Amino acid sequence: MKITVNGIELNYVQSGSGPVVLLLHGNGEDHQVFEKLQAKLADTYTVYAIDSRNHGESTQTTDYSYETMAQDIVAFVAELKLQPIRIIGFSDGAIIGIKLALLGIPMERLALLGVNLSPAAFKKAEYMLLELEYQQTKSPLIKLMLDQPQIRLEEVTTINSPTLVIAGENDVFRPETFSELAKALPQAELLVFENETHDSYVINPNKLVDSLKLFLK
Repeated sequence: MKITVNGIELNYVQSGSGPVVLLLHGNGEDHQVFEKLQAKLADTYTVYAIDSRNHGESTQTTDYSYETMAQDIVAFVAELKLQPIRIIGFSDGAIIGIKLALLGIPMERLALLGVNLSPAAFKKAEYMLLELEYQQTKSPLIKLMLDQPQIRLEEVTTINSPTLVIAGENDVFRPETFSELAKALPQAELLVFENETHDSYVINPNKLVDSLKLFLK
């Protein structure tokens, strides 16, 4: 399905019934990364898996900022009258989730999967690989990860929504990224999955589903 908001078309897939959950994917992906997770949540929730601008079947633009992507979701929620909402964001989608919370968008729950507040969170080798990839491709999506976000830890102390910070033990980001964030958030829990990477527990969400359902209640 497609909807026109904020001057662009956003593509999304809706399923299930119950309280509203938004699924926000990562960089270079689309809603399909959540295919298995969406199916497992749809027995309890009305789930909207959204393609961010410049991803999937949503409009391609020259604006790649997280701030604009957050405004797209603000407009999406307003247009479909979806309040109250619960948000599950993965990687870039989790950054968008934080941006939405900082904008004061009311949300019942906020789940942040594989999130970073700045490029400094990358393990050194991972950042060097991104730099090499950008040199070869000049992709604006890679450039986005190299430069953004730039969220100060002090900023998230204003987020009052119950929050679940989730990471894989072998994430691309340094472990303290997640522990420091969870400590700074007023109402946060931290969950680290052993033997999982940045995205493995999202693509195959058997470990993830029960934890999310318990948190989203």
